Amino acid sequence: MNDFHISGNGASQTGHLVLLRHGETVWSVSGQHTGRTDLPLTEAGERQAVEAGARIRQAYPEGFGSQVFSSPLRRAKQTAHDAGFGDARVCPGIAEWDYGRAEGRTRAQLSDTLGRSWNLWRDGTEALGAELEGDRVETLPSGQQVSVHNGPGETIAQVAARAAEVAREMLPTILAGQDVLLVAHAHILRILTTQWLGVDPHLARLLRLDTAHYSSLGVYKGDPVIEHWNL
Repeated sequence: MNDFHISGNGASQTGHLVLLRHGETVWSVSGQHTGRTDLPLTEAGERQAVEAGARIRQAYPEGFGSQVFSSPLRRAKQTAHDAGFGDARVCPGIAEWDYGRAEGRTRAQLSDTLGRSWNLWRDGTEALGAELEGDRVETLPSGQQVSVHNGPGETIAQVAARAAEVAREMLPTILAGQDVLLVAHAHILRILTTQWLGVDPHLARLLRLDTAHYSSLGVYKGDPVIEHWNL
């Protein structure tokens, strides 16, 4: 959980931490776990990104200045560009959860392999056997080939630790009254939200965040809060 200490500051009004999930990919449609595999957006995902950018600019007409950050992964950077935030700076801390042995595989496939129902939030990637590790190449429906790496992966505690660090880094800017935009992925943004709120990262499973939808975190009467979700 976070260790934020939010108190009075010089700004008459605090800013917002706006979280935008990337647009659709073929694996977000198929349900394959997409952590570090560098997938592009689908054509539908590109359209979603443009539409998301329009919604965000309507909600935040003053913009974000230089405070726009993207995950280093292609689908997030492409979403930032298509949404009209092509000057986004790369923030390694908001790369998606490294799913390790689950990467590129569906929950059903992993449950079959494990011999029982597998749930990422309950069991973590560490519950999967080392026999699932290795490197392979998958061919997407477009014919494009992508490299898939199945390593040990990250625990939810490790993901939460780096998410909390990003939130701490952004906090002074927000307390100074400046809005910040992060363009990233569903799980890392949901876990970052739990760290903003100071609650167990497992509660992120209760926060649905659809492709190319955005949410807004803020400060209300000294407390970190969710202001808007999945818009």
